[in-house]
Amino acid sequence: MDSYSVLYSTSYRTGLLSSFQRLRSEEKMCDVVLEAGGESFPCHRVLLASSSDYFWALFGDTTAERLAGSVSLPALTPRGLDAILDFLYSGWLSVSPLTLPVVLEAARYLQVETAVSICERFMTDGLSVDNCCFYANLAEHHTLSDALQAANQTIAGEMRTLLEKQRNDLLGLNSQSLMTVFDADEVPGVREVELVKLALDWLDENGPLPFLKSNLLLSRLRFGLVAPSDLASLGQAHRAMATPLIRSQLTRALEYHQLGSAQPIRQSRQTTLRVSPNRVLLMGGGASADWPEQQALAFDPRSRKFSCLSCVLPLRLKSPCVCSVGGFLFVIGGEEVKEGDEDGKKSITVTTSNQVWRYDPRFDGWEKVQSMQERRAQFTCCVVDDLIYAVGGRHTQPDGDTHTSLASVEFYDMALGAWRRGATMPQPLYGHAAAALDNNIYVSGGLPGSRGTVQTNEPEEGRESSKDFLFWDLEGRVWEKRASMSIARFSHRLAAADGFLFALLGMYEPFCDIEQYDPRSDHWTRLRPLLTGSFNYGMVSTASGNLLVFGGRRWSDGQEVIVRSVLEYDTKKDHWREICQLPRPLTGIECTLLPLPD
Repeated sequence: MDSYSVLYSTSYRTGLLSSFQRLRSEEKMCDVVLEAGGESFPCHRVLLASSSDYFWALFGDTTAERLAGSVSLPALTPRGLDAILDFLYSGWLSVSPLTLPVVLEAARYLQVETAVSICERFMTDGLSVDNCCFYANLAEHHTLSDALQAANQTIAGEMRTLLEKQRNDLLGLNSQSLMTVFDADEVPGVREVELVKLALDWLDENGPLPFLKSNLLLSRLRFGLVAPSDLASLGQAHRAMATPLIRSQLTRALEYHQLGSAQPIRQSRQTTLRVSPNRVLLMGGGASADWPEQQALAFDPRSRKFSCLSCVLPLRLKSPCVCSVGGFLFVIGGEEVKEGDEDGKKSITVTTSNQVWRYDPRFDGWEKVQSMQERRAQFTCCVVDDLIYAVGGRHTQPDGDTHTSLASVEFYDMALGAWRRGATMPQPLYGHAAAALDNNIYVSGGLPGSRGTVQTNEPEEGRESSKDFLFWDLEGRVWEKRASMSIARFSHRLAAADGFLFALLGMYEPFCDIEQYDPRSDHWTRLRPLLTGSFNYGMVSTASGNLLVFGGRRWSDGQEVIVRSVLEYDTKKDHWREICQLPRPLTGIECTLLPLPD
């Protein structure tokens, strides 16, 4: 058999369409005329039938139109039909925001799916706050799922601007989009009460609707995020709020507001903020180790940007413990720093605190909850099974020259709103680190003290830090000693990530070594050290398993220097890098992850 080749010309199809377009423009060899809106469009039956399922069926063997000289298309506008015919003859679709509705209507009606896809991509690529509601309605009408999803996401993200400047666009939004937006977990910068008012205004604008449909809309709102005073007035603001379903949701929201200390452990979708994933909250740091700031900072790991928060600490606290439960922030113990005036001279007093403050980002408010049983500084706290455990620490005596080390452990039971005693550590300890892993608590290093004794304020360097590593089995309520660290550590950090524990950077270690603990093998492994060590920094473990280190102090040319660096440690790759810098040098930072409204 003779060999042969099959070759393809890319220019032939283009030339063929160009020839058809020329014949159409010159009205030569046209065998059918399409009519729309009083205008006529001479065309070629064979090209139409080969390009559109609608025309293929229209010009079939058994239809009346197969030999008709003209076909009327009253459902289409001349502009829309002309744009689709140009596309069929040339492959180019002319579309603008102004012509999009008629072009899309023609493409759908004539079943030219390629043109429909182009229109959908045009909508998705051109979404903005000015057109998102219009495009959402258009996409919903023509069942364009991708464009509808993108438009709904834009509406949720731009809701604040839409409420302020384009509320009428929202009132004209289709019900499916509005329900999707009310289902969204992120609606930045908008209070829930504003969404409730929008829903009621929308019902007035588009109603009356059957109670089943209004229930479907209103039940997507989160009444637990509305203040009790607003709930009472909203419950009587519209007849749709009086249905049994909505009344029950309002009742549950009011009951939630009355839970008091139990609120953090009684969270539901109805009480969960519509915010971006957790941000890092930085508390209690300052430009001086002796003068902490009350202003809080938030760090967004995605944008790597800082912002100042409205939540200002009620007290000026040095090294408190901070943690979050159920979207609430807890600030526990530490040393309260006050500025006084003695004999005309300014003075600073420091007292150990047992106070506990709770911050609710839903309503931007602080509340003082029951204090710890003991005053604690340089202690640790961990959250396990919705209980906050306070471990060890020390108490500064009123004279300021002596300290009492603590071996005690207590935990805050939010269901009862009270602190209760836990199993005492084998010996008093402060300056240690702790972390929770697999619902158990691990404690590393620190400075041990003698039980029941008062220590003078001798230099810290005169005492020896500990290498001990303790494990508290919460079920058995007993402390166990595990494999010791290779380095004695004080004022360091312990973090859990990916099933391991990481001991980082303390105050007196001669090197900047990091160790990883495997609880399955009870074994420590030395990891890559940080080239320049630091202490008194803030640290948090992110959802990705990486560790972020904020600010702190380090030694430079024999002097302590407060730094601005924000470092990220990749626990999987054992790799350090600086990702950004703090707005200003800060030391003594305490960190936790918390969902925060924008």
